[in-house]
Amino acid sequence: MMSWFQENYGEVLSNPIFQSVLIVLGAIIIAKITDIVFTRIFKRFVDKTQTNLDDQILQLLHRPIFYSILFIGFSVAVKTAGLPDFLDFALLGIFKTITIVIWLVVIMKILVVGMEWASNRATNPFLQQKTLPLFNNLGKIGIGLFGIYFIFLSWEININGILASASVLGVILGLAAKDTVANFFAGFFLMADSPFKEGDYILLDSGERGYVKQMGLRSTRFMTRDDIEITIPNSVIAASKIVNESGGPGETERVRITLHVAYESDIDAVKALLVKIALENKNVLNTPGPRVRFREFADHGLKLQLLFWIHKPEIRGRTIDAVNTEIYKQFSQNNISIPYPTMRVLLPQEKGNS
Repeated sequence: MMSWFQENYGEVLSNPIFQSVLIVLGAIIIAKITDIVFTRIFKRFVDKTQTNLDDQILQLLHRPIFYSILFIGFSVAVKTAGLPDFLDFALLGIFKTITIVIWLVVIMKILVVGMEWASNRATNPFLQQKTLPLFNNLGKIGIGLFGIYFIFLSWEININGILASASVLGVILGLAAKDTVANFFAGFFLMADSPFKEGDYILLDSGERGYVKQMGLRSTRFMTRDDIEITIPNSVIAASKIVNESGGPGETERVRITLHVAYESDIDAVKALLVKIALENKNVLNTPGPRVRFREFADHGLKLQLLFWIHKPEIRGRTIDAVNTEIYKQFSQNNISIPYPTMRVLLPQEKGNS
């Protein structure tokens, strides 16, 4: 029986093309079986976990595994078929390139899914929602460069010269764009450290006050109270002292107004009047309530300080103006004098007039 089979079909079985076709069919069958087994077996494990991250990774992995086995079979079939060298080289290069590209796309998707999952759970200050795009882009660039390296290897291209040239070019570009690089890293650390965020009301070293309009990797934009947009490089901001007036538990802010009254003043009545003036202003919060502190016995009067809270930092200027104006009016009506330094000049009398 065996000899009969070899006599009738031995020539067909020894044909390289026929063997290649069998290898392709076998690769398709093995790839399909592996895909089914991988999906069903591992799905039982991932269904038992409380997170859906492994479900998403499993969904992303089963297709690349299927195509990898398939293209491995295609490569073996090409080798078995005994094709011309140039055609053999081209087909193998194409199969390897397609496989690498498939895995690059999948790994990038896994990176994005993993970063998103980790940012929602990690307490690391560097991995947050606002820094997520930066990490994703850096990760994709790294994966892309890694993939390009393997694609060159699959086509048997020597990249040592390219890497050397790229290193020299990188050093030149780094020196030429050192300010841009400094701003980039400063922006990265500003986003990670979060001394302020978009929408916060801040005070700059130069004295400008305003809202953070936009935070970028190179610069940050502010909108001042004069409706003037200021763009400051991140490297300058990172080296500066910035007061974030919206950085507390809320946007409420305490205001201090310092003043002096004459020594003969009724201090209890002055305190009550100052609290009344503050409470009558619509911008002043009732809770916490305004209060007055007796700070010191100054050279020319009693130094008092009125403290009250406002609900937004941008109304600080107009509130101080309104309260100061009312203090001046009320003090005049209640005969409360505000002392100020005076100087008495004594001129010597001439001898002829003595």
